[in-house]
Amino acid sequence: MQPNGPSPHTTAVVLAGGTGQRVGLSIPKQLIKVAGKAVIEHTLAIFEEAGDIDEVIVLMAPGYAQDVERIVAKSGLTKVSRVLEGGATRNETTQRAIAALSEGLVEGEERHVLFHDAVRPLLSQRVITDCVRALERYQAVDVAIPSADTIIVTRTHGEDGEFITDVPDRSRLRRGQTPQAFRLSTIRRAYEIAADDPNFQATDDCSVVLKYLPDVPIHVVPGDEFNMKVTQPVDVFLTDKLFQLASTAAPAQSDEAAYRERLAGKTVVVFGGSYGIGKDISDLAAGYGATVYPLGRSTTGTHVENPEDVAAALAKAHADTGRIDYVVNTAGVLRIGKLAETDDATIEEALKVNYLAPVRIARAAHRYLAETSGQLLLYTSSSYTRGRAEYSLYSSTKAAMVNLTQALADEWAADGIRVNCVNPERTATPMRTKAFGQEPAGTLLSSEAVARTSLDVLLSTMTGHVIDVRQQDPTADASQAGSFERALAAALSSEAAGGVA
Repeated sequence: MQPNGPSPHTTAVVLAGGTGQRVGLSIPKQLIKVAGKAVIEHTLAIFEEAGDIDEVIVLMAPGYAQDVERIVAKSGLTKVSRVLEGGATRNETTQRAIAALSEGLVEGEERHVLFHDAVRPLLSQRVITDCVRALERYQAVDVAIPSADTIIVTRTHGEDGEFITDVPDRSRLRRGQTPQAFRLSTIRRAYEIAADDPNFQATDDCSVVLKYLPDVPIHVVPGDEFNMKVTQPVDVFLTDKLFQLASTAAPAQSDEAAYRERLAGKTVVVFGGSYGIGKDISDLAAGYGATVYPLGRSTTGTHVENPEDVAAALAKAHADTGRIDYVVNTAGVLRIGKLAETDDATIEEALKVNYLAPVRIARAAHRYLAETSGQLLLYTSSSYTRGRAEYSLYSSTKAAMVNLTQALADEWAADGIRVNCVNPERTATPMRTKAFGQEPAGTLLSSEAVARTSLDVLLSTMTGHVIDVRQQDPTADASQAGSFERALAAALSSEAAGGVA
């Protein structure tokens, strides 16, 4: 049992020693980009946001430490204290981390450490919290999930190949994940004993404790199915798609005064600001003291599909206030019908308003947002995850907004510009009413709720995220479900209900 008193300093050690050979690339797999960022940047950001983590150390593949240092500097990851070169093996890398963590400790001083694979970028905050809490009682903690597949034991017989020798009871089998968490004194002692074993070999750190400290119980924390490891080429594709489905929450401000303080003196340009979500964003921001330019076809004569109108609107806002901090585009058109029966004019309108307009707004806004390190906020629809009959134009252009967001977040990171995308559940807006007529009360999200979340996104440091806004999480009672599981369930639920924002 952990002694009473303040909690020990907790360090996340991100193990990034892989070379990427199995993925088929010449660079380490942790530097591959998914969802607009290097895999390791996603992983480090998770620990940066974790309230239970005090410090992060990276053990990087030899020759690539400077690449990680540049990522850390660019991303403002303040918890990363050191980037060290890893060893030739996983065990050697862990030993280097233990040595680094032991430096400067006084006798009897304890630390907690979580070892995590850099190429598991979908780790949930719940798993981190569970590991840290478990260390209050146990000296060693593993993370695992049940095996969905039957596991077989085989033996090779010469040229005849493999043959089954045993089929273990699947109910007792688990698939190990990371992080693996330890009290520093425990994992250090295990490796000290292992050093005297000439046949020492282990593929993970819990097995070292299990073999060399057999009296130390290793507690198991439930993992997440989506805490996958990027190892094979297909994993890169799957991980990228899972990030697109991820449900991200924007941190709200502490109180009304905080909104006023953050928005005072800021300039907000809202395309599609004459009604619906755009109008509610404009009203909210103006109420908190921002200078807002709500632009619309019916109010200011601004046609988003016209590049000249977009350029003129941005130029005026900048000329009036000397700055543009946030550019929001909620403009869109929803036309329902079978593609084969849709005329050219309708197709052209959908492409111009829903796709080309955001692209042109982004291009025109870049120079203004670069001056203020501002943010571009776009909007998608829950239908972007799966094209639906009679929504081919709408859902495909909304899927493009997600890809555009992730691409621009990466492309504009060096300029200090953040780019995000809000994904509202079916929302009560004039556009939806025009398409579907009146719907039962209580079945739609209010545009005011979407506007509030949008404001929180604008005031956050997030970039490259798809932020879901939903009435209710359909798996809210499933305490063991991970964030990606909940996101998938929510997306499927919204699709089944005709999920078009």
